[in-house]
Amino acid sequence: MRIRRLNTYIDAINESIKERPANMTVCVHLCRGNRGHGMADGGYEPVAERLFSKLNVDGFFLEYDTPRAGDFAPLRFVPKGTRVVLGLVSTKLSDLETAELLKKRIDEAARCAPVEQLCLSPQCGFASSARSGLPMDVVERKLARIVEVADQVWG
Repeated sequence: MRIRRLNTYIDAINESIKERPANMTVCVHLCRGNRGHGMADGGYEPVAERLFSKLNVDGFFLEYDTPRAGDFAPLRFVPKGTRVVLGLVSTKLSDLETAELLKKRIDEAARCAPVEQLCLSPQCGFASSARSGLPMDVVERKLARIVEVADQVWG
């Protein structure tokens, strides 16, 4: 049942973008859920091979800010040239991630997918947690940290 549903989602997305302009980039965000509205637990492993190889998109936004997303091993199925945006920065907690921790996690992911295909972002964007009231200065510090680390890793 689960595989049939996954195939249906893949087919629906592929159908909806099949006539996109050549210069249009399409990425998919795999939301894990926020603020007690958990939509997915466990790693990406059960869907990774089929999802990454069959979905005709340019990139994936994946949430990796908590252990519930599992490890980076599923990234081995990401096709060459497809971007993987690692959502390593929490939009739920005000604690600022250290640059060292983020670079360590990117290094871990790079053992499973080429670092050139990887990117860094908040785990779900700050709009999804707007009701949580993260102060703007915290949001700004987190975004500045992302820029700092991205510059150090990818130049």
